[in-house]
Amino acid sequence: MKRFLPAVITSAIVILLIVVYFYSSIFITIMAGEAGVLYRRFAGGTVTDRVYKEGFHVIFPWNSMTIYNTRVQQRSHSLSVLTEEGLKIQLEISIRYYPEADAIGLLHQKVGPDYLEKIVIPEVDHTLRVFVGKNAVNDVYTSKGASLHNIIVEAESEVEKNYIVIQDVILQQVILPKQVEAAIEAKIEQKQLSEAYQYRLTRETQEAERKKIEAEGINEYNAIINQSLNKDILKWKGIQATQALAESDNAKVVVIGNGGDQLPIILGGQSGQ
Repeated sequence: MKRFLPAVITSAIVILLIVVYFYSSIFITIMAGEAGVLYRRFAGGTVTDRVYKEGFHVIFPWNSMTIYNTRVQQRSHSLSVLTEEGLKIQLEISIRYYPEADAIGLLHQKVGPDYLEKIVIPEVDHTLRVFVGKNAVNDVYTSKGASLHNIIVEAESEVEKNYIVIQDVILQQVILPKQVEAAIEAKIEQKQLSEAYQYRLTRETQEAERKKIEAEGINEYNAIINQSLNKDILKWKGIQATQALAESDNAKVVVIGNGGDQLPIILGGQSGQ
C-alpha cells in the first residue's frame, strides 16, 4: 500500500491543480434575473431543451455556459429618418426589451448574445422609418414623448420569431432643423392665441346676452308697475303718508288745504315750538 502512496498523492495534486485552473469553467453560478445555456463540445452542441435557472451548477471543463440577462432591459438609440415631405429629422428613442427565458437555448443557437444589435434595433429602426415616412413632420413633432403603440406591435411581431419581446418603444425627442422647429412653434403659438381670442369673443357675447335679458326683465317689471298704479291709488298713498307725519310726536304741523285734487301742504315741522 505504501508503494502506491506517492502515486496517489501525485494524482490528487494534479487533479487539484486541474480543478483550480478550470474552476471558473467547472463551477457556474447563475445570479437572480439570469438564465444559462449549456454548450456541450462533444455531445451535440447547444442544449435547447433545457434552460439552466438561477443557482449553482457544475459542468465539465470542456463544455461552456453562456449566461443571459432575462430582466427587462432598456437601450437608448438615435437614428435619422425622412418624413412624408422628405425632411430629414433625428429621433431619440428608448427601447425596452427582454429575451424569452424559456427559449434562451433557441435564441442562443439561432442569434446569439448580441441579439439586440442583430434583431431588436434593426427591426425598430425599420418600423420607425416606415411610420415617419407616412407622416408629416408636424405630426411626428407633436407626438414627442408618447408611447408609439403601433411601432411596438409591428416590431414585436417580427422579433418574436427570434424569441425576443419588445415591451415598449418611447420617442423621447425629435430633433428638427432650427428653421423648421421655429416655424412649427410659431404655428402652435398662433393657434393658441386664436383659441384664446375666440374664447374671449364667446365670453363677451354671452355677457351681452345676459345684460340684454336683464334689461328686458326690468322693462317688463316697470310696465307691470305702471299699469297697476293709477291716480287714485297714488293720491291715497299720499294722504296716508301725510296723516302719519301729522300724528308724529316729534313735530307740530300746520296743514292748509291745497284745493282741487292736490295733496295737503305741510308747513312747519320744528318740535317744541
